[in-house]
Amino acid sequence: MIKELKYGKGVVTVELPEERLLAELMPNEVTVDSVGEAEVRRSLSAPIGSRPLSELAAGKHDVVIVTSDISRPVPSGRILPPILEELKKAGVDDSEITVVFALGSHRGHTEEEKRRLVGDEVYRRVRCIDSDPDDCVRLGITSAGTPVDIFRRVAEADFRLCIGNIEFHYFAGYSGGAKAIMPGVSTRDAIQCNHRMMVREEACAGRLDGNPVREDIEEAGRLLGIDFIVNVVLDAHKEIIRCVSGDSVAAHREGCAFLDTLYKCRIPRRAEIVVVSAGGFPKDMNMYQAQKALDNAKHAVKDGGTVIWLAECTEGMGERHFEEWMTGHARSDDMIGHLHREFVLGGHKAAAIAMVLRRAKVVLVSGYDDDFVRAVHLTPAHSVQEALDEALASYGRDAGIILMPIGGSTLPCIG
Repeated sequence: MIKELKYGKGVVTVELPEERLLAELMPNEVTVDSVGEAEVRRSLSAPIGSRPLSELAAGKHDVVIVTSDISRPVPSGRILPPILEELKKAGVDDSEITVVFALGSHRGHTEEEKRRLVGDEVYRRVRCIDSDPDDCVRLGITSAGTPVDIFRRVAEADFRLCIGNIEFHYFAGYSGGAKAIMPGVSTRDAIQCNHRMMVREEACAGRLDGNPVREDIEEAGRLLGIDFIVNVVLDAHKEIIRCVSGDSVAAHREGCAFLDTLYKCRIPRRAEIVVVSAGGFPKDMNMYQAQKALDNAKHAVKDGGTVIWLAECTEGMGERHFEEWMTGHARSDDMIGHLHREFVLGGHKAAAIAMVLRRAKVVLVSGYDDDFVRAVHLTPAHSVQEALDEALASYGRDAGIILMPIGGSTLPCIG
């Protein structure tokens, strides 16, 4: 059989023996009543754990809307117009609204990127700015010791609304909710304090209760005060198929429950070979972002197996410390020991890759040259077909294959 996989802004094909395919992890069938902006409007009309946005924002004159940066697939340009309509009903003028792109530890945007993220109409109507980790206000410290240092423009607003998408996150459990604040508009030091808890067993994809990273994120959100969230779940075509609005915890929980029905995928067993695509651009714009798909794939691969990882990575590694760690250790295992001695933001993703390498061989199909791929402890391949053929020859007649076309979204579960 021939399968297509997203790679950058295009697709590649791979031919594989049908009898070897244990599972192709695609979204489960779910009931969808509305999509796109219609679903956002439906959600705004039925907020969860909250009064309607048009009531909450009445009398506010400094409204900040925090949304994701270009490294996330959040369709801000489709979510914002219905929100602006609700704010207008509340009597909030466009001149009193600021959209803040939550950069976390990522690079800033060009003006053209900002315009593209929100759309021409929204860009003309309201002010759109990047968060600035060098201009923050300390609001307190969480019980885990994380400083709540928040971008001043967000901290000093009289109404804060957070936009996001909900997907599995390899140590925060899920994206979305208060994650727009921590790490979204926080300082690097604050992010490091929060992320250092990723090494705990409870900090894993698909877990909320008892997850120390998620609990710390939500405590930071409470210390700041999040007035309203609008979070979406996207299908494989990046269409909005569910929106949850309202309280930053209650609405987020409902969105996570829906995500589970859509993207938790059952597998009969772990496979000798897992072929995983990060899902194409922007999820494979750099290795830092594409790592999420590799981390999901580790739940599908047998010990001693091979993960074939498709990630074009046109923007290189994506983060300075991550690149330094990936290239600066003689052995991949050294990164894990380094993380235990000294937590460094960026280095944490390098250590996460090293943890996958403890269990499986990782073959990377990318835009990097072969020598660089070897320098970051991975095995290069020039095509997914080349990598698969070599793996099949290595494991023999009984080797099973699991295909993960949107690896950053689907979470394998045995059963």
